Amino acid sequence: MDKDITGIFVLNDAAKEKFRVNANKLLNECFILRSCEDTKSCYYYILKEKDKFRIYFDFLGYELNINEDMGVIALNNPYGNGRIRLRLIESIILLFARLIYIEEKQKLSQTEQVITTVEEIYERYRGLKNERLNKRDMKDCLRLLKRYHIIHNLDNDMSNPETRIIIYPSVILAFDNSQLNAVYESSKQKLDTYMNGGAAFNNANEEDLDET
Repeated sequence: MDKDITGIFVLNDAAKEKFRVNANKLLNECFILRSCEDTKSCYYYILKEKDKFRIYFDFLGYELNINEDMGVIALNNPYGNGRIRLRLIESIILLFARLIYIEEKQKLSQTEQVITTVEEIYERYRGLKNERLNKRDMKDCLRLLKRYHIIHNLDNDMSNPETRIIIYPSVILAFDNSQLNAVYESSKQKLDTYMNGGAAFNNANEEDLDET
């Protein structure tokens, strides 16, 4: 592919501004989704102008990843920069969301969205830690995931157990691919133990989950 970035800057002012706005949205919000109303127009614009975006982000050290089957666009930095450092509690909630997505998607058609409840996450956490996650921590974790278009709340109060949550396919891409299989398999075994009243996570061994 011709990587001459000058072609981007021969755009007229209106087109250049549109490109800038959408490039910044991708940089700041991690995932751009076809199924999310907040990012839908951005998704189709980037898809249309994908060659320009690939050249632009290549100069910044990023790879543009477009998964049309999932309807997700994301950036990857092969140098390991630009990742979000998560607290342990945020990593656990993210992993729960991923497990719920995988489990529920097996029951749904390709076009149906995965919808769960906050109560489901409360229950998984309680089984894992043998304690109830407080409402403030739950709300803060879910707000973070919403900010990066991993989930979306269908009801207002994200600490309310009855609140419904859409889990977007971006949850599958939220972990670094080089670590995903090892982290998932190790964590899945530990998460499965709560179903039978088994042991919870050992905090001393959770460093893998602190980065996405």
